[in-house]
Amino acid sequence: MKLKIIPIILIIFFSIIFIIFFKGLQKTSIYTPDENFEKNVPSFTAKVIKTGVENSSEQLFSGDQFYLMNIWASWCAPCRAEHNFLMKLKVNENLKIIGLNYKDKEKNALNFLKELKNPYDKILVDGDGTIAIDWGAYGVPESFLIHNKKIIKKIIGPIDENLYLDIERLIK
Repeated sequence: MKLKIIPIILIIFFSIIFIIFFKGLQKTSIYTPDENFEKNVPSFTAKVIKTGVENSSEQLFSGDQFYLMNIWASWCAPCRAEHNFLMKLKVNENLKIIGLNYKDKEKNALNFLKELKNPYDKILVDGDGTIAIDWGAYGVPESFLIHNKKIIKKIIGPIDENLYLDIERLIK
């Protein structure tokens, strides 16, 4: 009798373990942040590339204007991929594009812009990455659409055709 109970207990035990693991695999553990939200623009000061003049967030994001804060770097391949879309957005009069150069050498950043052209109205330097962290950035590129000193859309990763059209729709 004992010999028959042991296999039954083992089968029940492994069945329960299988069900637990199977249910656990069906749940996703990937964190996906909310990209559509309204949050105040973080307060910061940063130097403008080339000139070294300090600007504050209060000076940069003033008035009833749309702004696109784009965090980028010359060493970032996806930043290169999104650059054409930033150039297309630059012609829109309702939008000012602010670049935040992330953990980059000034010389490399300027060469990047010389090669691909400059879509930015102003470029700020974030040499140690602390400003990007205050914005809640996970890496580069990331962009934040701002209106009335509020972040209205967060874009994680490079801007593509769909995101470009979405930004165009929002700023009209």
